[in-house]
Amino acid sequence: MEELVRLDEGLFVRAGAAWRRLQLSLDALLALSVDDIRRRVESAEAVDPPRSTTARAPIESQEVWAAGVTYQRSLTARAEEAVSADPYERVYAAKRPELFFKATAGRVRASGEPVRIRSDSTWDVPEPELAVVCNSLLEVVGYTIGNDVSSRSIEGENALYLPQAKVYDGCCSLGPAIVLARDFSPEGRTISVEIRRGESTIFAGETSTAAMRRSIPELLLFLGRDQVFPAGCVLLTGTGIVPPADVTLEDGDVVTVRIDGIGELVNPVQRHEPV
Repeated sequence: MEELVRLDEGLFVRAGAAWRRLQLSLDALLALSVDDIRRRVESAEAVDPPRSTTARAPIESQEVWAAGVTYQRSLTARAEEAVSADPYERVYAAKRPELFFKATAGRVRASGEPVRIRSDSTWDVPEPELAVVCNSLLEVVGYTIGNDVSSRSIEGENALYLPQAKVYDGCCSLGPAIVLARDFSPEGRTISVEIRRGESTIFAGETSTAAMRRSIPELLLFLGRDQVFPAGCVLLTGTGIVPPADVTLEDGDVVTVRIDGIGELVNPVQRHEPV
């Protein structure tokens, strides 16, 4: 299985213990068609393993977008927390999906880096998600792991507060690498999450992409309407794992998200200081 790994030294293709270096940035690569990307990957020069293999977040100038209420569990949780459940119930069955802007690249953290929780929130949760990496033509180039950190207390107070619940510094993590789509099928993949506090696991959950109501082509069809992504984009496809109301992230927790066939995304948690 081949994957794109973004390091301090540049962009690489990794297949097991073998490394090849791409002579262009992730932005430049995702500006190409899938066929051109395949040719670039296949012609990349073999190199010795890099000195440091600590991966950076697999994103440069791409925007991160997200889909909501794509799993039944997400619908139930959003309806329970909201003042009015009606918008979530309606969008679950509607033709048009819920899509929202999640993060710029500067708000995204790599595996190993701290994700943040808001200083003005009382209920914060990770949202483990399959992330789709697309090129400028909205063709699927590959997949990675995403953590859509969210303030459920703010979102539940009023649906119009969704941007504040979702978009802030450190609100998202991606990684560790991009598994190329030609080597990976997103169908029936197990997604799991674990929250550790000190030596204890305070929450663990698991779902499967088989439980998604919306298909990835359907979500990308709506995302691409009246929008242009010159260097591609990342789409988070929604979560099917929602911790109960008595579980909330705290400063110092560690969140691990795993997706079968991709690996794991690990982030410590850090609370923003009150203003």
